[in-house]
Amino acid sequence: MKNIDGGICAATGFTAAGTHCGIRKSRTKNDIALIFSEKRAAAASVYTQNLVKGAPIAVTKKNISDGYAQAVIVNSGNANTCNSNGVYIAEETCRLTGEALGIPAEDIVVASTGVIGQQMFIDPFVKGIPELVKLLSKDGCDAATEGIMTTDTVRKQAAVETEISGKKVTVGGIAKGSGMIHPNMATMLVFITSDCAISPKMLQKALSAIVKRTFNMISVDGDTSTNDMCTVLANGMAGNEYIDVEGRDYDAFYEALYKVMEDLSRKIASDGEGASRLIECVVKGARDYDTCAVAAKAVIGSSLVKAAMFGADANWGRVLCALGYSGADLDITKISVAFESPAGHIDVCEGGFGVDFSEELAKKILTEKEILILVKAGDTDAEARAFGCDLTYDYVKINGDYRT
Repeated sequence: MKNIDGGICAATGFTAAGTHCGIRKSRTKNDIALIFSEKRAAAASVYTQNLVKGAPIAVTKKNISDGYAQAVIVNSGNANTCNSNGVYIAEETCRLTGEALGIPAEDIVVASTGVIGQQMFIDPFVKGIPELVKLLSKDGCDAATEGIMTTDTVRKQAAVETEISGKKVTVGGIAKGSGMIHPNMATMLVFITSDCAISPKMLQKALSAIVKRTFNMISVDGDTSTNDMCTVLANGMAGNEYIDVEGRDYDAFYEALYKVMEDLSRKIASDGEGASRLIECVVKGARDYDTCAVAAKAVIGSSLVKAAMFGADANWGRVLCALGYSGADLDITKISVAFESPAGHIDVCEGGFGVDFSEELAKKILTEKEILILVKAGDTDAEARAFGCDLTYDYVKINGDYRT
């Protein structure tokens, strides 16, 4: 398996486009994106667990209930959530897209992101969708990525190439997400494409399992949003033997999908609103994966830990505090903590007690852009990794006037 360029357009048969259609006031930013597969594709998706959900989620669930789709239409600038005409807008968007592409409206995934509760109109879609279809190309990944961004500061893309049953298979993806990011999905939209031949059932199985260990292990600010969606389309154009059971081929696809989703997870966490550092917490040795995961998420979700990382302060007591209230079944007398970055490694706690360490080295380690918090909680082989970022002054500035 190797990393390649191209994002959602890397896989055979996929094109994409993005443009400005008028949802956003600023004409300098794309506000709508389209992804299209030459052939109808197996489809799988996971959604926010917030009880308040954007209208596009209900429409997408209905459209892919048969396990297939052929296109994805997404807008930014308006979440189409808590709108009385929300379902109409989402369904009409699918109808307009299907008409322009010459495919059934029911074969379209629809998604929105942006301000919640803001009135939405169909006019921008009437104007923008035909233009999007004309712009579809193998070079359209960048434009499509920009079309789904809100407070994101960088484009988030990933793609890998692997071999399955003697055929080259590609998996690529794009994501948006910067704020309202917390486990159980977050304000993230993720769209992944593949030319792998795989059944909808096995595609959903892989996606659901990997989400648990990637996107549901991210926290930026503790808020779970209303429009979160991660969708995968696999059109089978790689020509590999059809995957409909677990085995070597399924495992190879799983690993490729995992790599793309983990890469996108890291990029979302590192681009958290106002963030200056990516923080990863790895918890090893607890009773099982779920115990490690609960502990790791508590550490990267702690406002005090995040603030300490912003100040490059090796305040390891905050890590233990988060572990203590996490709800994870841990023996605190067995806990060891270390900080690590490209600048080095330093042990700060062993057996639940502090150890002497160089504050100067610790400061140097924690000043780097990517920081690893290593927690050893016992002697088992269980391990979980969570992704987060520091908490800076800019987070409040960004969210203080987000709507206005």
